[in-house]
Amino acid sequence: MPRFTIGSSLKMYFGHQRQLEWTRRVAEIASTHPAVQQGVVEPFVIPTFPSIAAVRDLATPGGLLVGAQDVHWEDAGAYTGEVSAAELAEIGVRLVEIGHAERRSMFGETDSSAALKVRASLRHGLVPVLCIGEEERGEYASAIRACLRQLEACLAVTRREGVGGELIVAYEPVWAIGRSEPAPDTHIRAVTGALRAHLADDGLVRQGRVIYGGSAGPGLLTRIAPDVDGMFLGRFAHDPAAFEDILDEAWEIGFGDDSSTF
Repeated sequence: MPRFTIGSSLKMYFGHQRQLEWTRRVAEIASTHPAVQQGVVEPFVIPTFPSIAAVRDLATPGGLLVGAQDVHWEDAGAYTGEVSAAELAEIGVRLVEIGHAERRSMFGETDSSAALKVRASLRHGLVPVLCIGEEERGEYASAIRACLRQLEACLAVTRREGVGGELIVAYEPVWAIGRSEPAPDTHIRAVTGALRAHLADDGLVRQGRVIYGGSAGPGLLTRIAPDVDGMFLGRFAHDPAAFEDILDEAWEIGFGDDSSTF
């Protein structure tokens, strides 16, 4: 497994053509960057639904996985406006973003609905990118407790039904999303370290990874690398050059890390 999983959700910031331009440039960077080519980084991009197929065609040759920003928990039915995990898998999607704080606050999503979406994704061989994080800024000990409770609530259905698979947990403290700076390094490392330890002892989760999001950008990975498996990037990666800078960081870290894949 690569040392780092690094990618970006494009949310609804870009139109179709700009998503293609961004993906084309990042795929060009990834196709020659040693961090990707030597297996230190597994990059990904999560575009809007209408752009998935075109983004996939550009991203795949560069080694980028492609994700979707949401999924429905049923395989088929009268669910106007929704998309199933079965269909996403059919068109080559690999990752599914689930439970982002913005969807919770704007559209009323809950841990219960996230749990159903995680189950649906795993049943179809997709990798959930499960977003969790405490709402209010506080001590890291309380953040750890809140995140572990949320994680287990979001895995409740899969545990009950024994549905296992790969999982990426995106730790995104709600109070850090959209800010000028990420959460403090010590806070990030304490929470992600606890989440990684929790997943390491989990018999249901195969290849569980914990990445950090929440105003993540260039310069952060070097400071938190010992306790994370990657980063979930937002607007700070809108410039493909910033994505390249983060790959540079990952290469420097992975090259000197005995736990890397080469």
